[in-house]
Amino acid sequence: MASFNYFILALCIALFFSSIDVSVAARNLLQLPPLPSMPNLPSIPTNIPTLPQPTLPNLPNPTTPPPLPSLPNMPTVPKLTLPPLPSLPSMPTIPTTIPSIPFFSPPPAGN
Repeated sequence: MASFNYFILALCIALFFSSIDVSVAARNLLQLPPLPSMPNLPSIPTNIPTLPQPTLPNLPNPTTPPPLPSLPNMPTVPKLTLPPLPSLPSMPTIPTTIPSIPFFSPPPAGN
């Protein structure tokens, strides 16, 4: 149902843009004379004041990380044995040779 709503929305937008007024307006915009150039922006001042730098605390040395705690041993899980699966019945084989069809001899010709 949502895709139907999107289809209707796309159809409405297509109909809106296909109207003659929009086409004429677009043509008029394309036929405008070149616009005047933008005025020059003021240059950036070169004497920008510097901000004070905060003092950071000393960080620990990253080359010697603290030792990690040892992981606990996982308990052993008893092995689960499943009963054997029942055997599947054998599939019947399909004959690959075509048996010959017996033809009767033609009746004797009568003179």
